[in-house]
Amino acid sequence: MNLSWIDIVIIALYLSSVLLLGLYISKRASTDLDSYFLAGKRIPWWALGVSNASGMFDIAGTMWLVSMCFVYGLKGAWLPWIWPIFNQIFLMVYLSVWLRRSNVLTGAEWLKTRFGSGKGAEMCHLIVVIFAVVSAIGFIAYSFKGIGKFAEIFFPWDISPDVYALIIFAVTTIYVVKGGMYSVVFTEVLQFVIMTIAAVAVGVIAIYAVSPEQIAAATPEGWGNLFFSWHLDLNWTGVIDSVNDKIQNDGMELFGLMVMMMLFKGILSSMAGPVPNYDMQRILATKTPKEAAKMSGLVSLVMFFPRYMMVTGLSVLALVYMGPDIQAQGEHFDFEQILPYAINNFVPVGLTGLLIAGLLAAFMSTFAASVNAAPVYIVNDIFKRYFKPNADNATLIKMSYLVSCLLVIIGVCLGLMLESINEIMQWIFAALFGGYAAANLLKWHWWRFNAYGYFWGMLAGLIGSLVLPLVLPDVQPLMAFPLLLLAGLVGSVVGTLMTPAESDEVLCQFYRQVRPWGFWTPIRNKVIQQDPSFIDDSNFGRDSINVVVGTIWQLTLVIMPIYLVVQQWWPMLGAFAVMAVTTWFLKKNWLDKLEES
Repeated sequence: MNLSWIDIVIIALYLSSVLLLGLYISKRASTDLDSYFLAGKRIPWWALGVSNASGMFDIAGTMWLVSMCFVYGLKGAWLPWIWPIFNQIFLMVYLSVWLRRSNVLTGAEWLKTRFGSGKGAEMCHLIVVIFAVVSAIGFIAYSFKGIGKFAEIFFPWDISPDVYALIIFAVTTIYVVKGGMYSVVFTEVLQFVIMTIAAVAVGVIAIYAVSPEQIAAATPEGWGNLFFSWHLDLNWTGVIDSVNDKIQNDGMELFGLMVMMMLFKGILSSMAGPVPNYDMQRILATKTPKEAAKMSGLVSLVMFFPRYMMVTGLSVLALVYMGPDIQAQGEHFDFEQILPYAINNFVPVGLTGLLIAGLLAAFMSTFAASVNAAPVYIVNDIFKRYFKPNADNATLIKMSYLVSCLLVIIGVCLGLMLESINEIMQWIFAALFGGYAAANLLKWHWWRFNAYGYFWGMLAGLIGSLVLPLVLPDVQPLMAFPLLLLAGLVGSVVGTLMTPAESDEVLCQFYRQVRPWGFWTPIRNKVIQQDPSFIDDSNFGRDSINVVVGTIWQLTLVIMPIYLVVQQWWPMLGAFAVMAVTTWFLKKNWLDKLEES
């Protein structure tokens, strides 16, 4: 594609503006580690929420969502549960409050509040640092694969996607490494505004360019239906035959089973709390526990409508106007390229530049968030703790720069070995995060769980996720989740029961500070005995109801823009009515009852 000079100017202005803004803001990030990684806990909660939403509005994930919407239609709205997107509801309702009450810098440091000090706690720190680094490298590889595929379509030079990705990575790394959290958050707010304008514009173009009758003619029966049975029952034969092969390769024929597995895995993973990445970092960067909860709620509120307007708009434009050409290409068509192909063919001059700038913004947000989140674990929890406990702030910041660059290099090397976005996406969200679930679920909800149990549970899950592609290469990672969960549970329970419980002092202090619900009765009784005035404000019943209602609320935010773009007006109004009722309920039963601390 040869971009017009207007589009090139827009893209160049955007990239240079972001780079200069990041470098300018970086002066505020160099005070100390708290300023660099958490911005001194001075950023408003709404800015952190928009930043978090922008970090999740990533280019690789958006390319994947467009391919899912193209293939599965309205049923594709369920597929992001593989991440799962409703983990934001668990965070909103109660987990962000629990986490922020710890008042620490990293997830590894948080373990002190739960397991104290000693050999077991040292082992916990080590395994969390390893997981955070592996996770960050996976996300960098994921971003690398997406940006290369995207850039290849738009830029005129005859070079490979990997070379394009290397160039864009080099530019982005400069402002991310230099600027820390200040740079990431404020540039992401700008990026989100650009992305929202472009995304809504694409949805409007699709509404005017495509009629419901054209969509029905270009898709098989059932494509426009949100609900499903045990079998997918989407037959693309005679429409786009190669889609049937993709469905089979995705392992989605038993769609009901896949959604049940996503729900099972998603609930347990969500209850385990956020993995040590950008999501956790933004929670820890808020001013108070109440603001942490509101920040997590804002993510769902602002992210889904614009994103799914663009996803659905590009999908239906490609279906109606590119369907015959895709059919002619047969099995050689790459469905992950639908997003850039659709922009190439259907978005007008000027808006193309804005949209490409927005999608580059989306890539930069995800990449920036991943690169900024992981180095703190190595610098704060390894380098400072074991090698240079008296290091000055300048040394620690320089070490952060070095670690960030090394992680980018390793992530790029992994990205060069991958074939598709789906390959790394499935492994990260189904296998790696699946192995994380057991130990982190128990750490919140079982008083007897100790540091040794956490270490062995995390180690078992991490090893399981790493060897899964080698031992069971043909097994869909999501379907292997029960095995990973079992491995983590066995490691956690055996490691716990074969070693002593944590001291009453550590457990009582943790319970008094965090106030979780779960199997904490013996510790709760001891805390009340020590302090009869202690008020236990945990509420399992209310939180459970709010999670269910919140998940329904979030689903309406996903399906409303889809219904809008495909012009199913009555279902859209029905979704809006459900959204209004659930919003009112959450206002009364969640927001109004949030405590400041």
